[in-house]
Amino acid sequence: MKKLNIITSSLLLSLPLTVLADVANNGVSYPVPADKFDMKNWKITIPADINQDGRVDEIEGVAMMSYSHEDFFHVDKDGNMVFEVQNKAITTKNSKNARSELRQMLRGADFSIDTHAPKNNWVLASHPDADQYGSVGGVLSATLKVNHVSEHAKYPEKFPAHSVVVGQIHADKDKAQIKAKTGYGHGNEPLKIFYKKFPEHKMGSVFWTYERNLEKKDPNRADIAYPVWGNTWENPNEPGNAGIALGEEFSYKVDVKGTIMSLTFETAKHDTVKYEIDLSKGVDAKDSATGYAQDSFYYKAGVYGQCSVQEAHPVWGPGCAGTGDFKTDKANGDYNSATFSALELSK
Repeated sequence: MKKLNIITSSLLLSLPLTVLADVANNGVSYPVPADKFDMKNWKITIPADINQDGRVDEIEGVAMMSYSHEDFFHVDKDGNMVFEVQNKAITTKNSKNARSELRQMLRGADFSIDTHAPKNNWVLASHPDADQYGSVGGVLSATLKVNHVSEHAKYPEKFPAHSVVVGQIHADKDKAQIKAKTGYGHGNEPLKIFYKKFPEHKMGSVFWTYERNLEKKDPNRADIAYPVWGNTWENPNEPGNAGIALGEEFSYKVDVKGTIMSLTFETAKHDTVKYEIDLSKGVDAKDSATGYAQDSFYYKAGVYGQCSVQEAHPVWGPGCAGTGDFKTDKANGDYNSATFSALELSK
């Protein structure tokens, strides 16, 4: 067992978390994710407030080298990285959805660089101050299988029900840009990679979405879904053999060069699916004409549960079940789980 020294944004002390016992993988021991996966440029957000400061817990920097959590973030018997999250839990400030998710941190353990500073984020080549940022573009690659998606939703017809996001590009929120009405800084998401499966279906679907880069109150600000295997969220039918089963491994690669985002999706039984999109241009007439040309970004990976317990929102309120206790909710099927066998950031 390894002793944990946890560092969060609001806390510097040892927390009573349990590290899983060492597991063997061809004679190699992987007690925590960082023993196999490169964690130096990641921060983990878990769906807990262990130090009771009223904020979601985040671990980063040197602490990531020895961190795991028996429920939310750990390695399995094969040394693969497991993320799990229940529907009802503490969330980040600007979201109604709970997550066990990594956030890219280009600064690594250099805390002299602020989270929102240019050196901690990357941009497109279209940004006028691109040379001041941590990088221009970058690559996120992952191989994973989704083990479980939330089973009980009051409004299963709402798009997010029974789905989880396993990879993202997130634009950094910039209040100064919003106030100046530059058209940027909204903190929108040009990429979310979804897995969705209705409980009565044998197969699920993989698709991705692009959010029009508009202000929050703009009625045209919406996520446009693009199919990979199976259906998008507009189609509630069983995807059959065109889809992906729970526990079936697939890979994605997100490669941003210049202003172009290239997506590659691969799995054993289906043809490879590729997309290419210029993020410095709008995707349609309703989008901003210059897309995300002057935003800054970071990658995310893990499980970002979309089956929120909230009901009020006409799109994002599916009213999914949950008690708030992880073990109870897991036993009831009100949680999301994914296992990553590979995860890599590169330039």
